[in-house]
Amino acid sequence: MSRNRKFRLWTLGLVALVAFAIAPAAQAQKKPLKIGFSMALTGPLAGAGKAALIAMQIWKDDMNKKGGLLGRQIEYVFYDDATSASKVPGIYSKLLNVDKVDLVVSSYGTNEISPAMPIVMRKGLVFMALFGLAVNEKFKYDRYFQIMPSGPAPKDDWSRGFFKLAMAQKDKPKTIALLAEDAEFARNAVAGARRHAKRLGLKIVYDKTFPFGSPDVTSVMRAIKAAKPDLVYIGSYPGGSVGLVKAANELGLKAKMFGGGMVGLQFAGIQKNLGPMLNGIVNYDFWVPEPTLNFEGVKEFLAKYQAAAKGKGVDPFGHYLPPFAYAYLQILGDAVTAVGSLDQKKIAEYIHATTFKTVVGPVRFAANGEWAETRTLQVQFRDVLPNNLEQFNKPGKRIVLYPEAWKSGTIIYPYK
Repeated sequence: MSRNRKFRLWTLGLVALVAFAIAPAAQAQKKPLKIGFSMALTGPLAGAGKAALIAMQIWKDDMNKKGGLLGRQIEYVFYDDATSASKVPGIYSKLLNVDKVDLVVSSYGTNEISPAMPIVMRKGLVFMALFGLAVNEKFKYDRYFQIMPSGPAPKDDWSRGFFKLAMAQKDKPKTIALLAEDAEFARNAVAGARRHAKRLGLKIVYDKTFPFGSPDVTSVMRAIKAAKPDLVYIGSYPGGSVGLVKAANELGLKAKMFGGGMVGLQFAGIQKNLGPMLNGIVNYDFWVPEPTLNFEGVKEFLAKYQAAAKGKGVDPFGHYLPPFAYAYLQILGDAVTAVGSLDQKKIAEYIHATTFKTVVGPVRFAANGEWAETRTLQVQFRDVLPNNLEQFNKPGKRIVLYPEAWKSGTIIYPYK
């Protein structure tokens, strides 16, 4: 065998050996980037959780078509928390210690975010949260970021607009009834309302809780009506919200404003169910199809969501939670891309320092991980017709009253 041929064979062998040696590293780089979370897919908040998951899948598909994150395809690892706070710590422990996920985000809702916090904090991970009210007040974790636009003082900012609207009227209210469903979110919402009421000198004529998931709230509404308040501020979850609206109509509640922090009145199915009973209610929301909230990309996202949601038993329009479920992943993805690695400290620093462009508009965070400015909308239901779902996918049924920058109409006062 000639010397040149021997040299060529030796060279080819060396190349093959080097390629074999670096192959595992190359393969490792191509492994999916895993994002872990729990989600309410059964239990009282399953409808919202399933809708959020559809939005999250849309983001993942959008990103993977562009090449994923850090050159790796994105893969989700998630488990059903059944809307049960007790299941959450075990899920996040498994995600981090067994599944070895690269990033985590939260489930939907205050009750499911809080129990995940200690697990995530011990690992020092960035934690994007999906609609938790004042969760970080007790943890003070500098890598926590909340996509819900409550504001830098979340308990107070949540109801600030409700009270600003009430006190701006010529016939100012003098008394208020406060009611909270016995769950962390609702208690937090009403705690802020209570502070506003005291600050403004309103007399609190009723202030109670009712059991979480209670099927009968008529007696509660009867007691509120008997107290004859000018304002009725309620913190409740979907089942309670529906029952209380029906009871208010059946009993002929007379108040100058009624609503506040009622979860569920944002969902199309519930809106159709309640129909004209909603008229006049002033309640929080985050995005509605009013012209003042036409952010870049939101209509395109909603078109994808509405196509994906067909036949899945979830909110068909996706106005409330889905855009924010997409946006909290947008923010995380943009931060990882900008940093160029999974360094959690650098990702958190970047999120703190950046104003993000998202489908829900510009997002900038305060030091505590809440939005730097509140955009908790106060909307009023108007001219709602019976048994008509499509009306809620158009402007004119949920008028934005607050904040001023997003206002699309003026309040009808008092509530009837």
